[in-house]
Amino acid sequence: MPLALIALALGAFGIGLTEFVIMGLLPDVARDLGVSEAAAGWLISGYALGVVIGALGLTAATTKLPRKPVLLGLLVLFILGNLLTAIAPGYELAMVGRIIAALSHGAYFGIGSVVAASLVAPQKQAGAIAIMFTGLTAANVFGVPFGTFLGQEYGWRAPFWVISGIGVLAFAGIALLVHAPKSNTTQVSLRSELRAFRSGQVWLSLIVTVLAFGGMFGAFTYIAYTLTSVTGFASATVPWLLVLFGAGLVVGNWAGGRLADRSIDGTLIAFIAILTLVLVSFGLLASSQPAVVVILVLMGGFGFGTVPGLQSRIMRYAGGAPTLASGANIGAFNVGNALGAWAGGVGITAGLGYTSPIWVGASFTAVALIFMSVAAVAARRQTVRATEAAPQTLRSQDPSSMPVSAHPTPAPLTSQTP
Repeated sequence: MPLALIALALGAFGIGLTEFVIMGLLPDVARDLGVSEAAAGWLISGYALGVVIGALGLTAATTKLPRKPVLLGLLVLFILGNLLTAIAPGYELAMVGRIIAALSHGAYFGIGSVVAASLVAPQKQAGAIAIMFTGLTAANVFGVPFGTFLGQEYGWRAPFWVISGIGVLAFAGIALLVHAPKSNTTQVSLRSELRAFRSGQVWLSLIVTVLAFGGMFGAFTYIAYTLTSVTGFASATVPWLLVLFGAGLVVGNWAGGRLADRSIDGTLIAFIAILTLVLVSFGLLASSQPAVVVILVLMGGFGFGTVPGLQSRIMRYAGGAPTLASGANIGAFNVGNALGAWAGGVGITAGLGYTSPIWVGASFTAVALIFMSVAAVAARRQTVRATEAAPQTLRSQDPSSMPVSAHPTPAPLTSQTP
């Protein structure tokens, strides 16, 4: 395994902490900043929308720049945003800090996915992307529970100081270990990158990403409230329950990457279908502590297990210009995150209770399953048509089917490339 993948995973670890650590601290943030539960949740939605802007805007703006300096610049932005969040005296400045940090997120994972894929053979690209995203899953297993505990003990700002320090370490790791691939010297124009969006499969992949990830995070955003107010767990146990969710993320990310290298569409359909069943079970059994413990692991596993496949799929259909499409898919993950958090907050504000985000999530993933099935069928038909057209093309090029006068003159043997 190339050491550069570990360096990319280290950056992903820091970014994952920034995105997820606040979920276990929403009650503390709301009390300290004097805002409602839904408004505190908007710090997650605001971050997610910042990711979308960065994923498209910064990725497009840096298309012609060397990838390593771009990754380092994104980490500087990430560090500054977290420092601003840590010192923010009020809600507005905290939101600004979250958005600044978020701008680096989408571009980092979008460009990092392309770099990770370039480091390995084509048949191992989904696995390489999964290794980079291991940093994101590790943030949930180790970082988020520790950050939640740290925030409960020393105030919600403390984790963001620690995250800033991790950003510095990630910067050093990228600087020392990541070397731009030789192919990176070939510049791809923004116009070429935009051509990828002519593909219907690219758009279908983006829709599936929004809905599938939005479904998981629609249920997960307000998980601290669900676990304490519905399931009856004590607040002190929430960090340890998040460890279980994070463990599911790690296993699902690894399994999803391995299986997607064999069949991307088959893996995605299976994982999204099972995730839908898991969320429905969560909604029905949210008051049962033993059931919720198991469901948290399954929700993390089958939810995040879709990530390597979704990222590999859009890069495959983007053809020779995958960077902007890859960044757009990272943005799509966070559009889903924002929609899930917003819709879950609407349910809570409407008085539907702390299980309403779970049912929102289940509805999102059910629709995602429909779109993914449509995309898979369309892709299979395209493959069949291409296969059927190939023999006809070969026959049309067969010298025996041409008039004698139309036969091409053979090239000299010395001109052939071995």
